[in-house]
Amino acid sequence: MATKRDYYEILIVVRSASQEEIAKAYRKLALKYHPDANQGDTDAVHKFKEASEAYEVLGDAQKRARYDQYGHAGVEAGGGGGGGFRDVGDIFEAFGDVFGGSILEDFFGGGGRSRGRVRRGADLRCDVTLELEEAFRGVTKTVSLTRHAACETCTGSGAAPGSQPETCRKCQGRGQVIQASGILRVQTTCPICRGSGKTIGKPCKTCDGQGLKPHEIKLEVKIPAGVDDGMRVRLPSEGQPSPDGGPRGDAYCFIHLKQHPIFHRDGHNLVFQLPISFSQAALGTTLEVPTLEGKRSLEIANGTQSGTVFRLRGLGMPDPHSGARGDMLVETVIEVPKKLSKRQQELLRDLAEQDDHEITPERKGFMDRIVAYFQGESAEVDTHKTKN
Repeated sequence: MATKRDYYEILIVVRSASQEEIAKAYRKLALKYHPDANQGDTDAVHKFKEASEAYEVLGDAQKRARYDQYGHAGVEAGGGGGGGFRDVGDIFEAFGDVFGGSILEDFFGGGGRSRGRVRRGADLRCDVTLELEEAFRGVTKTVSLTRHAACETCTGSGAAPGSQPETCRKCQGRGQVIQASGILRVQTTCPICRGSGKTIGKPCKTCDGQGLKPHEIKLEVKIPAGVDDGMRVRLPSEGQPSPDGGPRGDAYCFIHLKQHPIFHRDGHNLVFQLPISFSQAALGTTLEVPTLEGKRSLEIANGTQSGTVFRLRGLGMPDPHSGARGDMLVETVIEVPKKLSKRQQELLRDLAEQDDHEITPERKGFMDRIVAYFQGESAEVDTHKTKN
């Protein structure tokens, strides 16, 4: 039994190659050794199958990990491929999408076969604007979409009443045409019927032969609690219909949040700036603060500085996936009054006089650093004069 070649060697890539580099290398070899480009060359067919077998393993992250650890034996034992392909048709079916929608068939005609692929309908977008409170609790909103539906006059055929679509004479109903150039064959979408295989002699006047007409519809969208600005909610199969009988597309509802007058969102946390007076910060107090679930009491310790953040756990926004709650972050801001009564001025002057005698430890440390800075600067000046 012949020993199998190393898959990285076959694709001519290093073992650290990315998935994109592996796919690119496979596309290059598949086009080079494609049977239609090498008719009668059994060696080219062998190399084509060999490259496809290598890509079957290295193009899959799990299979590649087993191969890197155990070699060919690990892949075969795992039942995950690496056993080769029976014929070229198997390779088309397995890896057609690697080539951007069956590029093998686009370049070489797929051995004369027609895959009959159907297209999915286009996706649609709608937008909805929410208050922060709605995003916090979750809400159901009604949105409007404009999507196409079968024309009532022609029932979707595109042909005028009393007539029928005809088989395209250019492609004989296949939707594809093949142009030959030497040994190469290029398969492209029929320019006459645009891939439908049908032509319309007498188009429907209601829909201009399109078979579809736009209609406005309304949908109920259930928006989960905790959504953030820019997120989207998927509405499966609510998009445009397929042009050739395939599945509908999806609709996506994009979320926009209004700016809240007092709360600022930071991920799953809510930030609230709480203004307090100098006396409240210095002496301490208990205040009621707003949350999205009502008021809560917050104890302000004496000596609280401006910018101090108090954390109220579990009072933030929920995670839309897990439901876990963020926190409320209350940031204190000490307000300085712009106008003072005569009595307030007298009291503050008394306090200022006390400050000169009773300096707090923090302020004392700050003043000591300033004095040291100026003393050091003075010493540098004296040294400079001495040298001169």
